[in-house]
Formats: sequence, structure tokens, C-alpha cells
Amino acid sequence: MTKINTISKFVLAIFLIGAGISHFVNPAFFLKIMPPYLPLHKELVLVSGIFEVLLGVLLLVPAYSRWAAWGIVALLIAVFPANLYVFQHQELIPASPLVHLLRLPLQGVFILWAYWYARPVNIADKPE
Repeated sequence: MTKINTISKFVLAIFLIGAGISHFVNPAFFLKIMPPYLPLHKELVLVSGIFEVLLGVLLLVPAYSRWAAWGIVALLIAVFPANLYVFQHQELIPASPLVHLLRLPLQGVFILWAYWYARPVNIADKPE
């Protein structure tokens, strides 16, 4: 189980780092999905990108892994309004209505995935 756990954590970290980098490579994509009621769109896109990269890296550092996982949970909750906004305004990202609908619970899956690493380590989870 430890090997699967390690691979899963690495995949989550790579996903976050990649998503964070994309905030800088293609900020226009993230700017168009920002709900209009939020201020400082460009700044929020850049800050969220920084946090995604930072938390992804820290997830791989054992001393900071739990804290990083809690940060990822918080970040995913914080960006959920953008996913909801895209669902309400599907013309922003060309995709089928089903794809837009599935993005919403997928965010919950990512939150649970990060929470898996935020919880205290049980004796049964420790390698022998």
C-alpha cells in the first residue's frame, strides 16, 4: 500500500504543479473563468498559480506534506466558485453540458484525494 500511496501523492503533486504553471503560461484561460464578483482577477490567477506550485512541491516534502495537503484542500475549496461559474456560463469553455456538470463533483474527488494526505498517519499506514 505504501508504494501506491507514494505514487498517488506524486501524481497529485505533479497535477498541482502543472496546473499552477499553466496559470502563468495561459493566464487568459483562468481570467475568463473568474466570477465577476471577485476583485483583482489577474492577481488572483497569479496567486492561485503560485500556491498550486508551492503546495504541489511541499506535498512531496515529508516534513510539510500534511500541511501542504491541508493547503490543497483549502485552495480547491477556494477555487470552486470558478468551477461553479463555468457551469453556469458554459459558453466560456466549449464542452458538452455533461463535461461541465462532471467538473463539479470532480473537484470533490480532488479535495478527498488531498485530504487523504492531510489526515494523521495511522500505525497501520506506516511501512514496516
